[in-house]
Amino acid sequence: MQTGKTGVLLANLGTPDAPTVKAVRKYLAEFLSDKRVIDKPKWLWWPILHGIILRLRPKRSAHAYQKIWMKQGSPLLVYSRQQAELLQKTLGDSYHVLLGMRYGSPSLIQALEQFKSMQISQLVILPLYPQYSMTTTASSYDVIEAFLQKNHYAPKVHCIQSYYHHPEYLQAVADSINEYWQQYGRPDKLLMSFHGLPKAYVEKGDPYYQQCLASASGIAEILNLSQAEWQISFQSRVGVEAWLEPYTDKTIAELSLHGIKKLHVVCPGFPADCLETLEEIAMQNRDIFLKNGGEVFHYIPALNASPHHIKLLKSLVQHSGLK
Repeated sequence: MQTGKTGVLLANLGTPDAPTVKAVRKYLAEFLSDKRVIDKPKWLWWPILHGIILRLRPKRSAHAYQKIWMKQGSPLLVYSRQQAELLQKTLGDSYHVLLGMRYGSPSLIQALEQFKSMQISQLVILPLYPQYSMTTTASSYDVIEAFLQKNHYAPKVHCIQSYYHHPEYLQAVADSINEYWQQYGRPDKLLMSFHGLPKAYVEKGDPYYQQCLASASGIAEILNLSQAEWQISFQSRVGVEAWLEPYTDKTIAELSLHGIKKLHVVCPGFPADCLETLEEIAMQNRDIFLKNGGEVFHYIPALNASPHHIKLLKSLVQHSGLK
C-alpha cells in the first residue's frame, strides 16, 4: 500500500440524480430501507414503504426538488463537490480527497473502491454531520466497515465522530451569521433549526439532541445573544410518531403571532444547502411566517463552500490524530 498520501473521505447523506419522480423514488427507496433510519421490523415497514410511501411521496418530493434544482444539479451535490475540491486544494498533494454519499451517487462504496485501487494506506473519514446520530453518522460507518471487511482492505483509519462543539465549527457558523447581519441587519429573533429525529431514538441513547443543544448554545454565546434573542427548533418531521420539539414550522407560526416581525433562520446542522433548507425553510416556512403576521424573513445560508467551512474541514482532517 502507498504511504505517501492520506485519503480523506467526505461523507454526506445523498440526493436524487434528477428532480424526477423516477429518480426520487429510487433515492427514497434506498434511504427509507436503511434500518438505522427506520427502526421498525421489516414485516411491518415493507408494506407501508412500498405500498404507500413510494407510491405517493416521490411525486411531491420531485416537485419540491424542481423548485431548488441548479443548472449544475442538486444543490447538495453541487456544494459538496465544491467542498471536496477546495479542501483538496488547501490540503495539498499529500492528501487525496473524495466525496461519498450514503445514498445515491457518488456513493461511499465508489470512493472506497478508488482508495483501495490507489493503495491508500491511511484514511480519514469525515462525515459532514456536525452532530452525531445513529441515523446518519453511524449509518455511514456501517457501510464503510462492511466494505473494509468484505474487500480485505485494511488501511489505518481515523473516524471523526462529530464536531458539534469544535471551536472552529462554532466560530464558522457565528462568523457567517455576523457577516449576513452586516449586510441585512439584525433580526428580532434568530431561530436555529436542526433536522428532527424521532424522540424514541433519543430515548434509546442517540446523543443527537444534546449535541444540537450544545451547538446552538455555543453559537449564541459567541454572538453574545441574550436568551430572548435566539431559540432552537427541529424541522423535517414525518409520520405520526413524536419527534424532537419544538417543531420549526409551529415555532415560526407562534413567533409571528406573538409580535416577532423580523426573523432570521439558520440551520447549523446542515453543512450544505439542500431540499430541507432551500425549499422547506426558505420557501415553506417563510410563507408560514408572513401569513401569520411576520414582515421580514431571511434564511441564512449554510456554510457550503465558504472559506470559513473549508478552514474548519482542513483543521478537522489535520488534527484527526492520523499520522
